[in-house]
Amino acid sequence: MKINQILVKPVMTEKATNLTKGHVYTFEVHKAASKSQVRKALEKLYKVKTSAVRTVIKKGKERRVGRRMVVKRNPDRKIAFITVTEGKIDLFPQT
Repeated sequence: MKINQILVKPVMTEKATNLTKGHVYTFEVHKAASKSQVRKALEKLYKVKTSAVRTVIKKGKERRVGRRMVVKRNPDRKIAFITVTEGKIDLFPQT
């Protein structure tokens, strides 16, 4: 898997910005990416040292859409919580 496919996008939520105080950054990652692949991709792209990678799969919500209120399901997402020991990532706003 290529490096630009592993890290999909950073997660910009209130919880994610509060976690940056403890040097924990959150990214949405590819479903098939392993923890070691996420670690290597992050260290290579942002030139930081990581100590821990935790992943969680968030189930997609069911939505009712259209005139007939047809049930549609949003896709599942895989989120990685990455603890950085050296360096920092400037994508996240500092609180």
